[in-house]
Amino acid sequence: MRHRNKIKKMGRTSSHRAATLKNIAIAVFEHKQIRTTLTKAKAAQGYIEKLITYGKTDSVHSRRLAFKFLQDHALVKTLFDDIAPTYEGRLGGYTRIVKLGMRRGDSAPLAALQLVGFEKFKFEEEPKPKKKKSKEKPEKATDTAVKETKEAKEAAIEAPEETTTEEKHPKEAEGNTEAVVENNVEDATAEDVEDSGESAKKKDKDS
Repeated sequence: MRHRNKIKKMGRTSSHRAATLKNIAIAVFEHKQIRTTLTKAKAAQGYIEKLITYGKTDSVHSRRLAFKFLQDHALVKTLFDDIAPTYEGRLGGYTRIVKLGMRRGDSAPLAALQLVGFEKFKFEEEPKPKKKKSKEKPEKATDTAVKETKEAKEAAIEAPEETTTEEKHPKEAEGNTEAVVENNVEDATAEDVEDSGESAKKKDKDS
């Protein structure tokens, strides 16, 4: 039976796991809260609280222990001067884990790892992926011809039909037809008279 096997390996080697926890702790001390997977947040929570406990006793030895893990003098200073003093009357529970649902893609459980008392920002939901705009295809000759025919039909429907002269003024139309008939009759009678005169002259010459 394997005793004292409580460490979360996270599918990594010991060196890779130490580097991951170090990066998470640095990010938490810099930004006061981060978003990561639930497994990483639970694994880093104990290390971060241990470092804050070092910061509550301001001594050279505790600073060296914190620097051994963080490897950053400026970050060790902010830990001992700004973060740790806010937890003087607190015996533990310096961090908080808030579940944020599943990650889009692989459905990994997400969580927010926060420093208690430094919650400044609220995490928003992951934005939905934008749909790719389809490129506009060039119009074909057939499409343009179909459009022109449609426009012509619509214009013919919208335009009012022109009324004929008979529909507008039936009396005027009738008068115009009568005048045309009379003119035709007069022209015919004049031509008959001329023809009869010419025939009479021819008869006189022959006689």
